[in-house]
Amino acid sequence: MTTLTVTAKGQVTLRKEVLRHLGVRPGDRIDVDLLPGGRLEVVAVKTKPASGSIESFFGSIENKGNIHATLQEIDEAIKAGWAGEVGIGDDR
Repeated sequence: MTTLTVTAKGQVTLRKEVLRHLGVRPGDRIDVDLLPGGRLEVVAVKTKPASGSIESFFGSIENKGNIHATLQEIDEAIKAGWAGEVGIGDDR
């Protein structure tokens, strides 16, 4: 159990281990629900990155199959795609 101190302004600072446990970082948000018996429930607010943001791009082109191609192979694939010679999912 972690014990926190209330300041004169009525504020509480969450310790790093609590923030790490919640999976939050500076700028993230948390929800606090008031429960019976003077108890609280603190939950990290999971927000989905805005579409088109750099955060939503990270990991979007993960190379799960460990596929490597030369620039020439990439160029040929692009030309074939534009020419309509290859469909999505073709294994050529």
